[in-house]
Amino acid sequence: MNKFHSRILLGIFALLIIQSCSDDDDISIPEPETAEAYDAEVVTEWYDLIATLTTETVGYTPPVAARAFGYTGVALYESVQYGMPDHASLSGKITDFDPVMSNVEGKEIYWPLVANATLAEMVKYFYNNATSERYQAVLDLETRFNDQFRPLISAQAFENSIALSRDVTSEVIAYSLTDGGHNAQFRNFPTDYSPPVGPGLWVPTAPSFTPALQPYWGSNRPFLEANIESTQPADPPAYSTDSSSVCYMRAMEVYETVNNATDEEIIIAQFWSDDPVTTATPPGHSISILNQLLRENNASLAEAAEAFGKLGMGISDAFVSCWKTKYETNYLRPITYIQDNIDASWMPILQTPPFPEYTSGHSVQSGALAEIMTDMFGENYQFTDHTHENRIDIDGTPRSYSDFYEMANEAALSRLYGGIHYDEAIFLGLEQGYAIGRNINALDLRN
Repeated sequence: MNKFHSRILLGIFALLIIQSCSDDDDISIPEPETAEAYDAEVVTEWYDLIATLTTETVGYTPPVAARAFGYTGVALYESVQYGMPDHASLSGKITDFDPVMSNVEGKEIYWPLVANATLAEMVKYFYNNATSERYQAVLDLETRFNDQFRPLISAQAFENSIALSRDVTSEVIAYSLTDGGHNAQFRNFPTDYSPPVGPGLWVPTAPSFTPALQPYWGSNRPFLEANIESTQPADPPAYSTDSSSVCYMRAMEVYETVNNATDEEIIIAQFWSDDPVTTATPPGHSISILNQLLRENNASLAEAAEAFGKLGMGISDAFVSCWKTKYETNYLRPITYIQDNIDASWMPILQTPPFPEYTSGHSVQSGALAEIMTDMFGENYQFTDHTHENRIDIDGTPRSYSDFYEMANEAALSRLYGGIHYDEAIFLGLEQGYAIGRNINALDLRN
């Protein structure tokens, strides 16, 4: 039984107790005081808007988006955990995070309002370069929930809730300033970086020949040091033009896969491509899946806060770990190898992104997603991904999976079908992501 179904059964039991007492007019049921008592609507609505902002805000490349999701999730969890009596702060549990703790003892707090204020503040901070139209959408959503909650609580509860949110978000924002990724949306392509030169090393690729994206990202501070120190894979196959070498054979596999791609493989490649500007990026796809499943499971506010806290940290660390691997190995892309050694006119199905090949970012973040979601929802959890069902530029027909590992495997293989990754980057990248997810799951958030 997964964690969300357990909560539903407890809720039914509580309703039965209340019903048994309903004939006694003298019995009053106290207002719920913990975050577990409220639904997750305020959270899921905010993450819908976050997906739109990530798609439309200039500079939100995959690493930048993953980082924003990480700190937003931390702030959400850290503010709501005060209303989760069996949970603890992240203080001392994640790297260098030692906030001043707030005193909520004896104070009337309305937890949905805390979540609303927290998410509003984090979104304003991270998406400060959003268009005026989208920034107004942020203000409108904040106001909508404030107006919805205000009649339900006392003026003091409203003030207390806003104050708690302000305390937490100021601590998390200050924490974010020192990780190496501050204002990264304005500096995706640092001009002081020159890639190493030599046989088998990455070079900018056709058709745009864009310079290296976030080459220093692997030096950013992770939420968990273990997600960097213990997750680095073995080196990719040694570069060789010998037709009997592993390097050559891997390139031939990509070449032949693309040249003989089935309609289904092309659909899969495009479904998981999640390009910036047209989508919320691959990290946003992961957030979309979680948001969908929280709705389907009628998750509580407490569950949503913990879920986005964990997944946000996992995805963010996945990109730090993966980018460390990429820029330490600086491995060339299939398009470069194939055009130089097999077929000068060859082009992949997907446009090759502007950073080294090894490992695959899709694999690493999908592996982390699979581990974290399995811990939340259980093994053999069947689901359908509706992320792209409204797109008309690709076949966004919802795709169904028998569990989260099947989903991760398909997302990883989509990069082979698209012609932009070799086997080792795909499958060792998955292992890298699984290790990150397991580390996140091992976090002890209980009192």
